[in-house]
Amino acid sequence: MTDKTAQVRTTIEVNPTPRTEEVEPKHRYAPNMLPDSATSLPGWLRLPVLSPLRKLRRNRLWPYLALLGPGVVAAAAGDDAGGIATYASAGASYGYTLLWALLVVTVSLVLVQEMCARMGAVTGKGLSDLIREQFGVGWTMLAVLVLFVANTGVTISEFVGVAAAAGLFGIPAWVAVPPVAFLIWWSITKGSYKAVEKVFLLLSLALFSYIIAAFLAKPPWGEVGASFFKPTISLAPADLFVLVALIGTTITPYMQLFVQSGVVEKGVTPSDYKYTRFDTVFGAIFSDVVAAFIIIATAATLFAHHIQINSAADAAKALEPVAGSSATILFAVGLFGASVLAAGVLPLATAYSVTESLGFEKGVSLSFTEAPVFMGLFTALVVIGALVAMIPGLPLFTVLIVVQVLNGSLLPILLVFIVRLASNKGIMGRYAIGPVYRVLAWASVVVISIAVVLMLVTLFVA
Repeated sequence: MTDKTAQVRTTIEVNPTPRTEEVEPKHRYAPNMLPDSATSLPGWLRLPVLSPLRKLRRNRLWPYLALLGPGVVAAAAGDDAGGIATYASAGASYGYTLLWALLVVTVSLVLVQEMCARMGAVTGKGLSDLIREQFGVGWTMLAVLVLFVANTGVTISEFVGVAAAAGLFGIPAWVAVPPVAFLIWWSITKGSYKAVEKVFLLLSLALFSYIIAAFLAKPPWGEVGASFFKPTISLAPADLFVLVALIGTTITPYMQLFVQSGVVEKGVTPSDYKYTRFDTVFGAIFSDVVAAFIIIATAATLFAHHIQINSAADAAKALEPVAGSSATILFAVGLFGASVLAAGVLPLATAYSVTESLGFEKGVSLSFTEAPVFMGLFTALVVIGALVAMIPGLPLFTVLIVVQVLNGSLLPILLVFIVRLASNKGIMGRYAIGPVYRVLAWASVVVISIAVVLMLVTLFVA
């Protein structure tokens, strides 16, 4: 090979010809993940008894299942201790009459989560990053400050949920909470994103216990089905508060922050996005199906026997004389799994949002040295949550109310940012949401905003 030929080859390698296809929005593209995850199977799937699962390798469903992750984890974390308490209280106090509202809220949750996942895949940036770039530091700091305060309170409630679930099995809080907090901290600070995601997905399986508990309660399924399509609206202050609390606990700000940051950290690109869209939509629907079964289980037992509750632990205890000890155990297992999952997701979502807004390094796969602010903030939130949760006589129900007000107050502001960013063709290019999508998204913002205003009025004025 001549020197001239070598020089030409070097030039071609260093300066490749630009693509002539449509230019995508700027994105810190990661290598395409589909070939490995879609065509290779872990060793345990090669067992003869699992041959039906191996067929997934040869059809189009496997890539979708292989890329389940941020969407499922973010939505499942919404069924946390506060969420379970809210859904259980709704079922115990109102029977099946609020199932129609949950169906409507599910549509909004799908829209919001999908927009955030789409922005993560297209821009390669977290939600706080985009808000700071497009709307300025002031708005970002306001959103992050309120979110930080609210998420700290919710994190505490998750560790209280761990303590309450352990108490149902006769384990004291001081025995259960510290090792759980350490395991959450260790798995995230010492593991990679893929490993952490697998742990979170495993914890999500605990939510199936609520579905089983609902069947054990033996509800009148005809009445249950009809309730999804019979809207009943009451303007009584207490009824409005429960309705808005249902909305606030189903669509919470940390879920949007986590799903977008998770998509970015996983390295999803626009070419992979159809798989991530499935993950996001499936996660939102699965989360609210679980919520519906919590309402059904408590409506069929507690509402029918006029038993009132103030927490998820109360619901578990109250189920035993009506639906048997199996339902109680399943409810407690679900509470424990959901609390542990959210106790990991909430500090992560908070650490993501704060470091993104301030421009610090962030990521589960980074070390303390590489991302000291991110890891330090996550560690501090876990420690604070665990320590406060072990305080005897903590007024959990009061904490949950204050946290829901903060989250509900922040949500409409965050949704405005999300819809405007997802509609911006300068940011999203051809992936910007279309006219019909925008109408549905803005309708969700308006309805939720009205609900939040009504909640605040009934809470502070009535």
